[in-house]
Amino acid sequence: MSALHAVARPATGPAQGLVVLLHGVGSNERSLLGLAQGLDPRLQVALPRAPLAFGPDAFGWFSVRFGAQGPVIDPGQAEASRQLLIDYVRGLQAQQGVDAAHTLVAGFSQGGIMSAGVALTAPRVAQRFAVLSGRILPEIAAHIPADIAAHGVQGLILHGEQDSKLPFALATAASARLQALGVQHALHGYPADHTLTPAMQADFHAWSARQLLAAA
Repeated sequence: MSALHAVARPATGPAQGLVVLLHGVGSNERSLLGLAQGLDPRLQVALPRAPLAFGPDAFGWFSVRFGAQGPVIDPGQAEASRQLLIDYVRGLQAQQGVDAAHTLVAGFSQGGIMSAGVALTAPRVAQRFAVLSGRILPEIAAHIPADIAAHGVQGLILHGEQDSKLPFALATAASARLQALGVQHALHGYPADHTLTPAMQADFHAWSARQLLAAA
């Protein structure tokens, strides 16, 4: 398995699905523990720490700065983290005996960005993804398989309609892009800023159980 520090919320009994939760920039692997605890106990949950240190207990998947034209990323760092996560998920699947159809990669903000990057470019690794207050990077376009619509990928986009960090327009743009790719997904907006509200968390928990446990 790729060397990523992580914490886990083990499944009760043999894992019937795998959920990998990815934190946002400037945060760490413990920030989504509350979200993890609300997931169905039959699911194995892993919370890896991003590889780039930006300060004490502050990590990220790639550098980003916000300018007049929106967020500007370091594409080399984003690509390295995408590859690292694909290898990491493969290692967890081998440990838990879980396949791509029962693997969900999800995350908040930059973690959600990485989640979409993993599932859309490596559908044989993860067929479920959730973008929580994030977006889809245009830089991954060249890595998306031409037959992505045939891989059974399912996505979820949850976003605050008053998001002051990543505007809601990025969520609608992500939905339009998935529609153009033929990727099944759902988009839900909430009266919130750049955060995970209780309603968002409840919807994520319910969707995760439906996606991963229905075919278990």
